[in-house]
Amino acid sequence: MKPIKIAILSLTHGHTRKYFQTLNDNPGFEWVAVSAESKKVQEIFYKYGYDVPCYMSDEEMFEKHPDIEAVVMASGNSRHLEQFRMCAERGIHILSMKIPTFDMNEYDEMIKLVEESGIICQVELEMHYNPVVNRMKKLFSENQLGVVSGINATNITLSPVWAFPWQGVPEESYGKRVPLNSNNTRFRGGALCDHPHIFDMIRWLTKSEFDYIFAEVGPNIREELEVEDIILVNGKMKNGVSFLLDPSWSRLEERLEVPGPGWEVFPKRMEVNFNISGEKGVMLADCFGPNVYHNGAPNDRYTVQYTYFDEWIGMMDEFIHCVRENNTPKINLMWHKKTIEAMNACYESIETGQPVFL
Repeated sequence: MKPIKIAILSLTHGHTRKYFQTLNDNPGFEWVAVSAESKKVQEIFYKYGYDVPCYMSDEEMFEKHPDIEAVVMASGNSRHLEQFRMCAERGIHILSMKIPTFDMNEYDEMIKLVEESGIICQVELEMHYNPVVNRMKKLFSENQLGVVSGINATNITLSPVWAFPWQGVPEESYGKRVPLNSNNTRFRGGALCDHPHIFDMIRWLTKSEFDYIFAEVGPNIREELEVEDIILVNGKMKNGVSFLLDPSWSRLEERLEVPGPGWEVFPKRMEVNFNISGEKGVMLADCFGPNVYHNGAPNDRYTVQYTYFDEWIGMMDEFIHCVRENNTPKINLMWHKKTIEAMNACYESIETGQPVFL
């Protein structure tokens, strides 16, 4: 299979650096270029040592490399529609970050651009390729728990805002400046915008859609942020499964120049866990459990080295086959739209103080 000539747009998303080794090592790709939005980001990229040119604008990159076939869209949420238009015009396939947009009119335009141009668009929800999640899906497909009555899931992490400032700017993360509610000085665009995975996964596991959602925010543990960092969500799926979700930035972080081991204050910087109750038993899943822990650099304390890189390998292998064989990715724009609608309903519930029915 001929390698796909691929580039990375913007380098501003927290997941960007996780693509470097995959694009460099996977024989299905020929990594040809990246674009950055600041000199500082460009300088940090060059420290990784990859022999890939880094441009200061998307336009210049596309002009210098007209043979680009696909991109990893690693920009802030507010730039996605602009870049969708650029890619659709050039017939370039897209792997989009996990929030294409919160604006449903923009979302519909993205779907139209993809359909009319014939390009492939896959949404980055790498947790689907996690080995623990694949085991969980298999047990579900075998009906090991029988009728499921409830799912409790966490997606709690440290905050990426200090390293990727756009994620703390409401206009860039949520798309506009919307107060959480009339009694709150904070705005939409924080932890919820960073954690669609468990919303998406519940849809996948239950094969159902959201019936209603109720959400509340707590006081921020990072008082300097103007977006939420603590949020709790509960509700019910249309097939009767109840859920309780915690998608917070409730892990504190060290502010390293480049995020990596030592970033965490607690031993684990991320907790994605599922507690699933069924008529035949209970399933507990720690999706990021198999890690290496050590005492040492950079802060002489208990530090974690994550060992889950294979998620990106599986996700990018699917992207290759979808592009080369013209297949629809399992996480495509149409599928993911209902996840974003549910996340918008969380914000609506926070604003009104009432459950929101979908």
